[in-house]
Amino acid sequence: MEALARLPIFLALQDKRAVLVGGSTAAAWKAELLSAAGARVDVYAQNPSEELLAIAAEAPRGPIAVHARAFEAADLNGAAIAVGAIEDETQAAAFAAAARRAGVPVNVVDKPALCDFAFGAIVNRSPLVIGISTDGAAPVFGQAIRAKLEALIPRGFARWAEAARTWRPRIQSLGLSFRARRQLWERFTQAALARPNDIPDPSELEALSADIDAEPERIGSIVLVGAGPGDPELLTLRAVRALQSADVILIDDLVAPEILDFARREAKKMLVGKTGYGPSCGQDEINQLMIGLARAGRRVVRLKSGDPMVFGRAGEEIAACRAAGIAVEAVPGITAAQGAASRLAVSLTHRRYSRRLQYVTGHHADADGGLSADIDWKSIADPSTTTVIYMPKRTLHAVTASALEHGIDPATPAVAVVEATRAGEIVLRGSVADIAARLEAIAPSGPVLVMIGRVLATVASSAQEAAVPAAGSSA
Repeated sequence: MEALARLPIFLALQDKRAVLVGGSTAAAWKAELLSAAGARVDVYAQNPSEELLAIAAEAPRGPIAVHARAFEAADLNGAAIAVGAIEDETQAAAFAAAARRAGVPVNVVDKPALCDFAFGAIVNRSPLVIGISTDGAAPVFGQAIRAKLEALIPRGFARWAEAARTWRPRIQSLGLSFRARRQLWERFTQAALARPNDIPDPSELEALSADIDAEPERIGSIVLVGAGPGDPELLTLRAVRALQSADVILIDDLVAPEILDFARREAKKMLVGKTGYGPSCGQDEINQLMIGLARAGRRVVRLKSGDPMVFGRAGEEIAACRAAGIAVEAVPGITAAQGAASRLAVSLTHRRYSRRLQYVTGHHADADGGLSADIDWKSIADPSTTTVIYMPKRTLHAVTASALEHGIDPATPAVAVVEATRAGEIVLRGSVADIAARLEAIAPSGPVLVMIGRVLATVASSAQEAAVPAAGSSA
């Protein structure tokens, strides 16, 4: 998981005391917010504004008491939270220090250095509440995101969330198994998403729980999910849904760590990577693990970098699942060639220069370090073809040598991309004659692909390129 600027928590303030210092409009807003959360709000202000007094007179939930005097440190006794809307820097610092001495978490409006916590922008469908924070960096940006979410989240979700809170004790009392309870809540969620503006009533619960005990314990399932080339924004919506419903995630060695931020927190995550020419989980071992987990009733996601159907050994895994009678499906991902080409703004096909696009693996099935005997070198040498070579780190010298032997023009443009679409992406531009030497010079540890063809002449010089001398030149 990536580092968090702040820990997002939701604080229960029902019937707890909140101390608020200040009488301005900002103080009035905070008083209303604290009251809406159920707190008993004591406001200390020598000159309370009319707006503050009006809100106190019609508190949304918890009572608001306005004390027309200066704040004193003793006022913090018994407080669960302290908030200050204080312009004067010295007074604000004194208030924050007093709160910390009293062991009360404190926030001072527009003074982040004095704050133990921050108020975020809120989308309120209570008890469904979404908080948004920019850690004080750009409050207007946070408000804009809130506005977008307000338009996306139906107001009817509040009724469904309230129904869930009301029904939970009844559901717990039904004595259902964990799997049956989970299935009931999945039905509930599907109903809420399908009919957000309906008003759920007790009969809805009866309908959702009908026959749930009668259903046999389901065998699990397996989903092969493409994680894309690395940039988490290239993950598909269907892939996200699969990750969020998985019980177990079996992770390919090349999957970017950021992708796992989309996974269900409770899911068990297991690394089953296969590193070329290095220590690896065997394919048979992975197949047996997937099938065993599914037979135990688990929903298994086999998470693969790129597209699982492109050099991902998906065919073997699908065949093993079908032979075992396990339901299996595949969720496509953006393959590395597409991701790299898009990042470079180069079209892999072109009416003038490339009538054919082909993907070739540089990794032999027997993992002996050699090339496959069935590679069609004539098609690679064809000037009207764009070739993308996957996993070429160990074999690129042999690939380019064979292509040259079969007549490819040595000046044909070639581009090697390391860690395509990721933060550490490196692009090496060269030709078929020198691209292997350029790649060898930087000895990359991350995933690599190499693209060959006349369309690569259009790659912009602004691409992030490693500082590597051209083959045969002096450093």
